[in-house]
Amino acid sequence: MSYDLIRRLLFCLPEEWAHAFVLNSLDIAAAVPALLDQRPVPDPVHVMGLDFPHRVGLAAGLDKNADHLRGLSALGFAFIEVGTVTPKAQPGNPSPRLFRLPQSQALINRMGFNNLGLDHLVRRVEAAQYPGILGINIGKNAVTPVEQALQDYRIGLDRVYPLASYVVLNISSPNTQGLRSLQAVESLRALLEPLKERQDQLATQHGRYVPLVVKVAPDLSAEEVADMAACLLRCRIDAVAATNTTISRPGLEGNQLAQEKGGLSGAPLKALALAQTRLWAQHLQGQIPLIGVGGILQGEDAAERITAGADLVQIYTGLIYTGPRLIRTASAAIAHRLTHAG
Repeated sequence: MSYDLIRRLLFCLPEEWAHAFVLNSLDIAAAVPALLDQRPVPDPVHVMGLDFPHRVGLAAGLDKNADHLRGLSALGFAFIEVGTVTPKAQPGNPSPRLFRLPQSQALINRMGFNNLGLDHLVRRVEAAQYPGILGINIGKNAVTPVEQALQDYRIGLDRVYPLASYVVLNISSPNTQGLRSLQAVESLRALLEPLKERQDQLATQHGRYVPLVVKVAPDLSAEEVADMAACLLRCRIDAVAATNTTISRPGLEGNQLAQEKGGLSGAPLKALALAQTRLWAQHLQGQIPLIGVGGILQGEDAAERITAGADLVQIYTGLIYTGPRLIRTASAAIAHRLTHAG
């Protein structure tokens, strides 16, 4: 059965029901690896001190609780990022909170870090024994005042450090009130300096260095990117993930769902995320790796993000609209582009 037909059937279900159905189905199908094997094109790369078999990974948000590592690992991702996870379980925002825009190949979500908490995620990761590169994306609880966000990120870092290949600080979701204010330089420095100090302590304690990645919004001005880049360089952050979802609505004029609050992902985000990748690459000057995220729905989208300065790419909404074949077409397009670029 073609993925186009599968997608049409899935889109008959409510958004969150379809999400859960697909993940549970992947877990079942993983028992027969041939059903899911996409065989991505090998393209080994060393980034953040880690050896990736190719450059295409899964972005956070699809598997918030690390409940489906078995099924997702069978799809052939070079790396998988789970979360966002918060110290305590929380329900997230009220439903409806996830909206499909099929004509635009887009999603709008205001999930609000709905997750089962650190204890659950840690148990699931330990049980899965996933052998690949695993990113764990951490955030703050909605009830934690933004002025006290550091304590939540420190709790998250301590708990996931022994299990993660890298840890992502999500300070850019538009769906937790006040979270994006942590991107202001003074707030950013106040958050990152103690976390970097704790990272060094944990590296000594566990005998291994786990990189820290900062995930940024696509709605930053050129001046804000320049200021943040300087701060991240001073703080010795290990990588930047650009970008999260956008609160703008490019290309959705006349679409009634454009009025829904939340972050927009998918095809309409492509141009903005690509421009932000170029801007970050310009200011980081190769001193900090870049992970390109947002609006990648075709192989050439992924290759273009690498050409713009990203070292790795992640997909999520593109997986929903294009299907698992996107992993292979993206890895092939990147390998082809790099080969011809020398």
